[in-house]
Amino acid sequence: MRRNVIETVLGGVVLAAAAVFLAFAYKSADLRKVQGYELTANFSSITGLQSGADVRISGVKVGSVSALTLDPKSYQAVVHLSLDNTVKLPKDTAAVIASESLLGGKFLSLEPGGDPDTIQPNGRIEYTQSTPGLEQLLGQVIFSLQSMSKPADQAAGAQPPKM
Repeated sequence: MRRNVIETVLGGVVLAAAAVFLAFAYKSADLRKVQGYELTANFSSITGLQSGADVRISGVKVGSVSALTLDPKSYQAVVHLSLDNTVKLPKDTAAVIASESLLGGKFLSLEPGGDPDTIQPNGRIEYTQSTPGLEQLLGQVIFSLQSMSKPADQAAGAQPPKM
């Protein structure tokens, strides 16, 4: 009988410790929904960006992505974001989809410009930049390596193979 009481108490201690770690992780992850005004931004590609992703300025979270839709006329992805009311963005702000790490995870990075006029609530960010896919980056690297080696071959007097 004594063994069951010890196991029960030990199980309760483990559950309490797990609850403390869960509460700490929730607070430090800053998973809160940002309440504020809505903006939209159109992108040619939003691969990897998800609803609920952070919106950051200089690495500081100032909002979150509230929805992702498709514009039926232009076939561009429309990102709906909610920004903190204290953040007023200049009209020439640029929105860039950035990677959190090599393993994935995307967020929306805002780069404010210098325009004195600000984007009004329910407005649109005009300047956007999508991130290229991994395949596209690898293709560019391979292409640039090939183009770098061609002048060296021609300078050495190498002749192209005859068919």
